[in-house]
Amino acid sequence: MERVATFTLASPADIDLLLALLEEFYAIEELPFEPSLAQQTLQTLLQEPRYGLIHLIEVAGEVAGYVVLTFGFSLEFHGRDAWIDELYLRAAYRGQGIGKAALALMADICRREGIKALHLTVAHKNQRAQTVYRQAGYITHDRDVMTQWLS
Repeated sequence: MERVATFTLASPADIDLLLALLEEFYAIEELPFEPSLAQQTLQTLLQEPRYGLIHLIEVAGEVAGYVVLTFGFSLEFHGRDAWIDELYLRAAYRGQGIGKAALALMADICRREGIKALHLTVAHKNQRAQTVYRQAGYITHDRDVMTQWLS
């Protein structure tokens, strides 16, 4: 059953709610969660829309999750590109078409902004999400994402 979701651009006033959602998501994904760093990063993103956007996802007035879109530039992908940095839906809202709606909204925003490619990462073990992403038109590459933390 598909449920109707509303997407609201988050603002600095939403920081406490976003921190709570991030903590939930990071626990599920087994990512380290450091509240002070998360708050600082969220504040930067919320105050600098050139870096990206955060949308809160609601269903029938209840907070269902959030989606984060960040912006970049790539020669390989012919100019401006973007990443769905995080897409989190609380368990009660999964499998209802809300994730698909979030993906479609992010793609629409990118098209309006002249962005040529939209990327995301997904855990190898998250087969359910991979299925949704493939159905939405995402493809895998023969490369792995690698990261170097800079101090």
